[in-house]
Amino acid sequence: MRIHKEGYAIIAVAVLIWALLNGLVWESGEPYFFAFMLLISTPVLALTIRFFRYPDREINNGNKTILAPADGQIVTIEETTETEYFQDRRLQVSVFMSLFNVHVNWLPVAGKIKYVKHHNGRYMSAYLPKSSTDNERTTTVVEMEDGTEILVRQIAGAMAKRVVTYAKEGDTMEQGGELGFIKFGSRVDVFLPVGTEVTADMCEAVTGRQTILAKLK
Repeated sequence: MRIHKEGYAIIAVAVLIWALLNGLVWESGEPYFFAFMLLISTPVLALTIRFFRYPDREINNGNKTILAPADGQIVTIEETTETEYFQDRRLQVSVFMSLFNVHVNWLPVAGKIKYVKHHNGRYMSAYLPKSSTDNERTTTVVEMEDGTEILVRQIAGAMAKRVVTYAKEGDTMEQGGELGFIKFGSRVDVFLPVGTEVTADMCEAVTGRQTILAKLK
């Protein structure tokens, strides 16, 4: 298990604060208070480190398959109007990530990056449908080899304050390539052509890079 690069600075600061805090309490000469602080602060440090874990995984490749872009739970499977890029009806599949999920985001298909745009916005709960259009977010569109375009939207949540996207317009990326990272609670939407066969179910727990969300015709 690796630590993601987005966590290096945050973890270093967290370790420093943990060491200074517990060192000061130890110097106070209150052993019971020191033990209490150690019991409280150590799990917080461990959770911070765990949040930035980056698991090694085999990619479940497939030319016509749509992979889960993130770990989490399916919270939306519906036909809707996508208003930013396509301006038409699309099939939306959304994955909600809790604080306990891996927060790396991956590309669900291989292809050329046609569009990347970051939007500032609110920080309402990423579980809510309006978060897809109102929250801070980054939209990325991938054009597959056959011309099919898939839109992936990274959305900040109530606790997420930064959406990081590595994909750049003009890049050609592999399926399961690293799209980005969202810090502390979030959601990823995938917009597919209407008529795409969805193989995941509502409320299903999915694994990024491995679970097949849908199959293109």
